[in-house]
Amino acid sequence: MNLPYINSNEEDINSNTDDLNVPEDDSPECFEHYRFTVDKGQALLRIDKWLMNRIEGATRNKIQNAAHAGMIQANEIAVKPNYKVKPNDTIVIMLPHPPQEVELIPEDIPLEVVYEDDDLIVVNKTPSMVVHPGYANYTGTLLNALLFHFQQQNPPTLPFMVHRIDKDTSGLLVVAKTEIAQMGLAKQFYDHSAERKYEALVWGDFAEDNGTITGHIGRSIKDRRVMDVYPDGSQGKHAVTHFHVLRRYGYVTLVECVLETGRTHQIRAHFRHIQHPLFNDAAYGGNQILKGTTFSKYKQFVQNCFALCPRQMLHARTLGFVHPVTQEKLSFSSPLPDDMQAVVDRWERYKQA
Repeated sequence: MNLPYINSNEEDINSNTDDLNVPEDDSPECFEHYRFTVDKGQALLRIDKWLMNRIEGATRNKIQNAAHAGMIQANEIAVKPNYKVKPNDTIVIMLPHPPQEVELIPEDIPLEVVYEDDDLIVVNKTPSMVVHPGYANYTGTLLNALLFHFQQQNPPTLPFMVHRIDKDTSGLLVVAKTEIAQMGLAKQFYDHSAERKYEALVWGDFAEDNGTITGHIGRSIKDRRVMDVYPDGSQGKHAVTHFHVLRRYGYVTLVECVLETGRTHQIRAHFRHIQHPLFNDAAYGGNQILKGTTFSKYKQFVQNCFALCPRQMLHARTLGFVHPVTQEKLSFSSPLPDDMQAVVDRWERYKQA
């Protein structure tokens, strides 16, 4: 298993994730890289030994680390390295980054480093930067910048992705520097034990100060670039978003969001589902004036806000996890970026006027 890029000849059932230029609303979920069906005549054999003969460049130690991190499944159940494969078993290997066949090119792109040690780095991603290379975004990504940053160090290392956030979402991400650290962090995201809090400005007001949005999230049937919510569970994956009202501005509300799951565009899709799309979120209908007066002065005020922050108003503000090597509890916070803060300040003045 070669990271951060893998060339697999196995069936890639996640290839259609490239349809979403911005892949994930902080994705802790993993991506399928390998899928095998065990031969009918296969004798019982430890899965770590069995996989060594089927994945080029994989060592037993790497396979065992992946299994301990819950990344290897047999018949949709995570298994340990000593699991004995049986005839007709379906074996899947999940990794915390999408399959990729494009070799990364180091690029000298400025990074805001919040924390860094020998095992990991925490960065504050600016809006408009794609995290992982993909369709139409093969250069200029966070991974290209990290690869350059790490090659300047002694000894040089590689970035090992753990999670992602959307291109036009700002905020905190953690990236591992070793496979051991990646697996340890990925398991925390997979188990939902990592702390993640977002701040978002959304259209409308709420009757309560706290709420929970529950509903399966899957790709939209009408537009595969966005996600839809399927409350009946007929499609998609289970998703839960908790929110708390921070400030009310009458026609818009600043909320804190806590992810219980981490699905593609989860916050954006969930809030549109409850008729509170994110302010200026073009993909989910938030770039229209949905609340307020009909006065031309108000319309101009909203348009000026859109111009100040020409993206969805979503920021990954808080990130906490247990260090995968030292076992120290780490927590980081990032203030609202200038574009979001400028819009919030304007709404604050509008409310007081």
